[in-house]
Amino acid sequence: MSTSVEALKKLLADPPTTDEEIRAAALQYVRKVSGFTKAPVGDQSAFDLAVDAVTSDTKRLLDSLRIREPLRTREGEALKARERWKRREARIRED
Repeated sequence: MSTSVEALKKLLADPPTTDEEIRAAALQYVRKVSGFTKAPVGDQSAFDLAVDAVTSDTKRLLDSLRIREPLRTREGEALKARERWKRREARIRED
């Protein structure tokens, strides 16, 4: 999964996904679907319209989702990673 799309997974994170991250993911989606890395000559308005539509729909989707778990924080995720490493390290030492 690409970086722009990964950023959208921060819906449950603190700080939440920004408008810039949503637009970057929309641009990446339109590029992928169209097969062009930039708008074809003469089709800039259609390309921009598609990016705007995907951005709008993505915002609407993210706003309508109900959060079913507590917000994740960077500190909390770092703590969980350290705990996972301690368990792995203990298993390595047992072998």
